[in-house]
Amino acid sequence: MSKKDSFIKGTIILAAAALVARVLGIFQRVPLEHLFNDVGDAAFSQANNVYLMLLTLATAGIPSTLSKMVSERYALNRPDEARQVYRAALIFGAVAGVIISAALYIAAPLFAKHAGVPESTLAIRAIAPALLLFPTIAMMRGYSQGRNNMMANGISQIVEQIARVFTAILLAFFLLHQGYGNPVMAAGASFGSVFGSVGAFAIMLYAAIKMKRSDKQSGIHASSEAKLPLLGIYKDIFSLSIPIILSSMTIQAVYFIDSSLIVPLLSGQVGGTEATRLLGILGQKAQSIAGIPPVLAIALSTSLIPVISAAYARRDEDHLKRQITLAMRVAILTGTPIVLSLVVAAYSVNGLLFSTPSGSGMIALLTLGTIFQITMTTSNSILLGMGKSRISMFYVLAGIIVKLAASVLLSRFMGIYGIIIATALCFIVITALNLRLLRSIVPFEIMGKRWRGYLLAVLVSGAAGYGLNAAAISLTGMMPARLAYLVGCLAVGAVVVILYLVLLIVLGVLSAGELASYPRPVRKLLSPLMKLQPARVRERE
Repeated sequence: MSKKDSFIKGTIILAAAALVARVLGIFQRVPLEHLFNDVGDAAFSQANNVYLMLLTLATAGIPSTLSKMVSERYALNRPDEARQVYRAALIFGAVAGVIISAALYIAAPLFAKHAGVPESTLAIRAIAPALLLFPTIAMMRGYSQGRNNMMANGISQIVEQIARVFTAILLAFFLLHQGYGNPVMAAGASFGSVFGSVGAFAIMLYAAIKMKRSDKQSGIHASSEAKLPLLGIYKDIFSLSIPIILSSMTIQAVYFIDSSLIVPLLSGQVGGTEATRLLGILGQKAQSIAGIPPVLAIALSTSLIPVISAAYARRDEDHLKRQITLAMRVAILTGTPIVLSLVVAAYSVNGLLFSTPSGSGMIALLTLGTIFQITMTTSNSILLGMGKSRISMFYVLAGIIVKLAASVLLSRFMGIYGIIIATALCFIVITALNLRLLRSIVPFEIMGKRWRGYLLAVLVSGAAGYGLNAAAISLTGMMPARLAYLVGCLAVGAVVVILYLVLLIVLGVLSAGELASYPRPVRKLLSPLMKLQPARVRERE
């Protein structure tokens, strides 16, 4: 298999693993929401967000940095240096795992009390042991990726999610039937992440043993090369990875801020009980639904990042301009119909998946803001691909400051909705700063004169979806409510997506000429529909 084919296959594997992980994550939240009360929802959400924040801090950026360092040394026929780098990374992963896990366990009561949900202490402590292994797993994944073995990484992610999701649900269900309260049930569900870490570690350990045997058979042995100093290795790793870590943690930082501030900010307005209920709705319902749109859009757009990196390295300004435009346009155009469908059908989606449709407005507003999350993440990835991670890091910090300030200010006037709007503002600020920097490197337009057609397609398809959703809700008096919600979801999803795509083509937002440069899945979907484009629109291309 050629290097190009191997890279494409690896990208597909990792994208599929991310998609499976997202679907399983939603699958987990749905049954848990049915099992928990408001306190259980809030406790589990808070523990999960704290854990994901620390996990991102401990692992994001380091695997890709380690991958680069390992692959470079193997390309230069220095396998012993690659192994030294790997061993140093494993030592750091083991030490970091112990420190972070112990710190989280010890600090759990203090954080839970400060965040206004002391019942989450057990859940946070139950999830802490998962951090023992994940830094080491991240190093193993980085080394595996550097050796071009992405299959192991993808399988380990899927096994991790399956083990985490099913043990979380089973433990919560078992504890419920044993008569335990919601704080203990939430702790049981949180402990599922520990089983996930064990499953992922087992897969990566098997892959490492298999790789070692393969090296032995291929005659790749340790040599007598000079030992690399540990401090030098760590300096190389951290100088490259720290900006990437800070640039990658925006979403988890935002969710962590919400988990920490919602109850303290809102208790004085609505009371502690209601504030805890709102935290549970945001964490269990809104954040899980809002996590759906970015997956496909970001996977498709970031598949173009290697091409952008290569064009930037060659100083090919024309090609760079086309590829940045394409990446941003693909991200927006593919993310919009999913965002739109979930926003206009928020009530039906909420009623179908969860125990009650309460909090549908929160789901709709948070999901609406994910279009800016998509543009932020895509533009961040482009900047990282161009080696601009340090500047991107400061933009992320600026966005986080805006999130904190806007949450405090807007919550006084708009309650929970002000906090959700603050999240969108954070994404908008980072996107604007990223685009300003990109345009200073190479001038480009995302849509140009096509914004009018795009907005018209959004308004028309959104209005049609809203009307269908209202009609489906009215059916709840004539049939079981969940059946009516299911009908509404299916109808809205089909009509919004089809109408949106047809309008993009008819209005000339999509052209046949540029379709050839789109990712293959998008081309296969849109090619048959291009016949609907009027001749006068084609002539304007």
